[in-house]
Formats: sequence, structure tokens, C-alpha cells
Amino acid sequence: MSLWRLEWLRLVRTRRLLALVAVYVFFGLLGPLTARFLPDIIERFGGEMTVIVPDPVPADGIAQFSANAQQIGLLVAVVVAAGALTIHAIPEMAIFLRTRVSAVGRLLLPRYTVAWAAAGGAFVLGTAAAWYETAVLLGPVPAGPMLAGTGFGLIYLAFAVAVVAAAAARSPSLLTTAAIGLVALLALPLLSLITPLAAWLPSYLVGSLDSLVAGQAPAVDYLPAAGVSLAATTGLLALAARMTIRREI
Repeated sequence: MSLWRLEWLRLVRTRRLLALVAVYVFFGLLGPLTARFLPDIIERFGGEMTVIVPDPVPADGIAQFSANAQQIGLLVAVVVAAGALTIHAIPEMAIFLRTRVSAVGRLLLPRYTVAWAAAGGAFVLGTAAAWYETAVLLGPVPAGPMLAGTGFGLIYLAFAVAVVAAAAARSPSLLTTAAIGLVALLALPLLSLITPLAAWLPSYLVGSLDSLVAGQAPAVDYLPAAGVSLAATTGLLALAARMTIRREI
């Protein structure tokens, strides 16, 4: 059995793929629904307090989905990636694999690629669900911004999983890997306080989907962050492979 097939079967049989798809699709359906009926919900449960809410527009449905996808969805994606990439969490399995695979890259690449493909596929399905339901409940959404924002989201997920891969290279457990990965991803936006760096950070891609749909920025504004994300992804994977080679079994 190839390592690629092994990773796919692990993802399916442990129901990690199902968890990813369920989370993203759930928020893809919930986001537009929340945006559409938010004024009614506030009116019903607001009591005597008067809250003025503007009429929802299509961009609101996508924004609701994007916020949840980049928070809870990302959390689930990081945990799933940590489960795949923390090779040394089970010492006996690490010994078995590392003594039978000639190069660490052959061991790391299938785990990284399958984890990213699963998270990215779930994100695309959730985006498609949000796109469809937004069109039904709030009005049409232009295809160009949706496709561009989805592409930038996939690039950010590739970077996020690479961060987890680097964390896993020295981590003793899944929990530690997930914690380090999440802390790193949450801390990165703090660098945006340095204004010249903000548009170059991978975290700048997080809000690309809703910003593009709302017409707040053109797609070209996100190209520097996308380029840095791709370069950082490559560097992090190389670092992960190097640290794994140097790690004692």
C-alpha cells in the first residue's frame, strides 16, 4: 500500500474528512441564513431595546460564512493536519516508517498534501454552499470575486498546514502540535501593526473573500500576500523535512 493511499484511508476511516466537510458546509449554509434573518431575530429577542439593522445584502451572507470558516473551520483544519503530520506522536509507528522510507520528503509530502487537500476541498464545498444559499436568500454574487477569494483562501490554508508541519517536526504529541500551530497563526496578524508589512502577511488573505465580494478591495491587492504565503509554505516544508531528519527516532 502506498503512503498516499494510506493517508487517504486514514483520513476517511477516522472520519476526519467528514468532520472537515461537515464544519465548512454547516457554516456555508448557516452564514447566509443568519444574515438574512438577523433583523427578525433581533426584533424578536431584543425586548424593548431598539436596534437598527440595515437590510442585508449578498456580501453579508458571504461575510458571515467567511468569519466562521476562518475561525472554527481553521481550528478543525489545524487539528486534522496535526493528527496527520505529528509523525512521532506514536514512537513505534515513527520507527517503522522512518526505517522503511528512504527520504523524509517521501514521508512528509503525502501527509501534508492530503491534509491540505482535505481542508481545501471542505473549504471549497462550504464556499459553494454559501454562494448558492446567498444567491437564493439575498441575491446574486458575482463569480469573479468569489473565485478569487476562494483561491486566496486555499493559498492561506496551504500556508496554515505548512505551519503545522513545521511545528510537528519537533513536537511530541498531536495536542502540542495543534497548540503551537494555532498560536503561531493567531500571533502572525500582530505583525500587521507594522503598517508597511500588513499587506504582505499571509494573514492578510484571511479576509479576502468577504472583502472582494463587498467590493472593498481589488484582487490585485492580495497578490503580495499570496506570493509571500506560497514562498513561506515552501520554506516551512523544507524546514519541517530538515528538522525531522535531524530528530532522533
